[in-house]
Amino acid sequence: MATKIGKKIVSYDVVNEEEKGLPAAEVVSSAEKVESISNVIHMHEKLERPEMLLGSTYKVKTPLTEHALYVTINDVILNQGTEHELRRPFEVFINSKNMDHFQWIVALTRIISAVFRKGGDVTFLVEELRSVFDPRGGYFKRGGKFMPSLVAEIGEVIDQHLRLIGMIKDDTLDDHQKRFLDEKREQFDAAGAQAASAERADSSFPAGAQLCNKCSTRAMIKMDGCMTCLNCGDSKCG
Repeated sequence: MATKIGKKIVSYDVVNEEEKGLPAAEVVSSAEKVESISNVIHMHEKLERPEMLLGSTYKVKTPLTEHALYVTINDVILNQGTEHELRRPFEVFINSKNMDHFQWIVALTRIISAVFRKGGDVTFLVEELRSVFDPRGGYFKRGGKFMPSLVAEIGEVIDQHLRLIGMIKDDTLDDHQKRFLDEKREQFDAAGAQAASAERADSSFPAGAQLCNKCSTRAMIKMDGCMTCLNCGDSKCG
């Protein structure tokens, strides 16, 4: 049946088959939901900096520098108070009494902050920074984790912060994997492993453990003819 429209059309809406049988109030509610989603603010480079930002400061002490580095990462809250509320990194600052690395640290923080403000998935920064190696060699942190450079240490801090705000999920081991690794450690200790050397007195893993290629921790031991990491569970035997 054709209907003649005698007035000027100022707006229109498309109603699907499911909405034809719904009451008018429910159709309006559906339209409001669509409008609500369209008003969601996403991270982008033109987003203005608020007067106040939430942030966290991390202290980094390495054998490469006499003074500690203080890494501050500030976050912006998007769509605050709504179901679409998100906390995203907005800028990073690094401060230290040591001025030896001042120029490249300032450049690095500006580039990282620019990537943060672009939006999208910024977690790739962690692996990019971790893959930077110092030609003079790296060092082991407390617990036996290897840091190839000071830049990689900054990447580690960013990883810690992104896990804090929920952008990176923790790769926790399940109960079965934990029991398996505990059994492996007990078997290794029972086999007569030597006491940890002075160099590795601060490590919680057995002496003689090798460096794991996956988590960069000296926790790889050989049991039953198979190399197994006691820290992340990585195994050469699958």
